[in-house]
Amino acid sequence: MSETFRGSFTQQEPIPEAGIDAALAVLRHGRLHRYNTVAGEVAETALLEEEFAAHVGAKYCLALASGGAAMACALRALQVKPGEPVLSNAFTLAPVPGAIASIGARPVFVEVTEDLTIDLAHLEAQAKASGARVLLLSHMRGHVCDMEALMALADRLGLRVVEDCAHTMGAKWKGVPSGRHGAIGCYSTQTYKHMNSGEGGLLVTDDAELAARAVLLSGSYMLYARHRAAPPPEVFERLKLEVPNVSSRMDNLRAAILRPQIALLDDRRARWRRLYQGMERGLAGAPGLKLIERPQHEDYVGSSFQFLLPGWEAARVAAFVAGAAARGVELKWFGAAEPQGFTSRYAHWQYAAPEPLPQSDRVLAGLIDMRLPLTFTPEDVAQIARIIADEVRAAAEARDLAPVAAPAAD
Repeated sequence: MSETFRGSFTQQEPIPEAGIDAALAVLRHGRLHRYNTVAGEVAETALLEEEFAAHVGAKYCLALASGGAAMACALRALQVKPGEPVLSNAFTLAPVPGAIASIGARPVFVEVTEDLTIDLAHLEAQAKASGARVLLLSHMRGHVCDMEALMALADRLGLRVVEDCAHTMGAKWKGVPSGRHGAIGCYSTQTYKHMNSGEGGLLVTDDAELAARAVLLSGSYMLYARHRAAPPPEVFERLKLEVPNVSSRMDNLRAAILRPQIALLDDRRARWRRLYQGMERGLAGAPGLKLIERPQHEDYVGSSFQFLLPGWEAARVAAFVAGAAARGVELKWFGAAEPQGFTSRYAHWQYAAPEPLPQSDRVLAGLIDMRLPLTFTPEDVAQIARIIADEVRAAAEARDLAPVAAPAAD
């Protein structure tokens, strides 16, 4: 009899007790707004910024309402103008091009490799063809490219790099924390990320002017002196009358929930890695399935798992995904013709008028994605791997397949 997985792919761990206690304290005093403090009090949000900056080794940090808000704030701080081209990965999620479009700029997509990282050769071609001066680099699903090579190319091309680290909080490349290579690093604290406040975002930088612009943009109401992980007042004095207020602040309740989670990031990375490596072992050698090789210099956070079904036609992939779902395994397919839930790809974002990218189309046509919440056990992972291997085999051998619309090119 076929086994079925009974667990949840969306159930997160509970908030740490210290975070619950801190949140209750905020609720009891009622001062949720970050600038609503009493004499001698430091806001939870200001403390979160100071502590997260120290954790990643950044001079400045700003807490925001979401990861998308952090990216949009970063682009505004870099003074990206309406209509200006901004480079980004073709393999990413909707909030990344959404952040570009939200300020009236134009996303220019770059091919993805079979390692699920940005194609540096195509990046150079797109940068030269578009004249872009900013790259919003998405470390999509936690896959970090060769950051030394990317930054060398960016320096040569005159590109400012904003790192989208929604999937790499706690990850490193050659010991350097994700988000610390480019001009600005942006993080998400949405429920399915590595620290959980429901929604939320963080922005880090070592550039005093960029930090001051970001604080003013977030809606500081000239109360920037209450920030601890921020530049000195004289930097703000030069900018305060020219930078608009685009309110996107984090509140003290979410900051209180997040602060105790910073100390848990290293342990969470290690636990996610054990689950990820268990999935690798369980799927190693499965016929028709290709695993993603991780570079030795990448200290990754394996909070999700991806594999490829290279050369599979759409109907066969759809049959595999449906077969796994019937046995309790929730998979996302980046080759589907229509966006579904959290899963969409560059060809679906018609507001960006994307040009066809043949290499990305080929990779994404067989790309399968799966969450690995920390509520999973090693036994859960082993069972899920067995089910996936069974369903891959069944779909590969199937003769009668229901027709499925092929992914549209644009």
